Amino acid sequence: MSDLDDSKPFLAEVDDTAVVLVRVGERVHALADECSHAAISLSEGEVSRKGIECYLHGSCFDLETGKPSSFPATEPVDVYAVDIRDGDVFVDVTVTTN
Repeated sequence: MSDLDDSKPFLAEVDDTAVVLVRVGERVHALADECSHAAISLSEGEVSRKGIECYLHGSCFDLETGKPSSFPATEPVDVYAVDIRDGDVFVDVTVTTN
């Protein structure tokens, strides 16, 4: 977990699934690394108080629910279960929390 910069997206691959990790304080969020609007990598976007923003068209997704808070996206992205053990981040892409 210490390898993750606060509020900076990090691309990871978990069981052949692209996942964007975002650390906010002591919490780590894991979302599908693909904007639901244009299939763009969310890990190339920016993190704000609203969530993670797709760099191409500006759709923003809530880190906890995956729901879009701005257009043009109207569909949520998957949010995955995260477990932190001994400072290591474990993501279960078979369990979505939204």
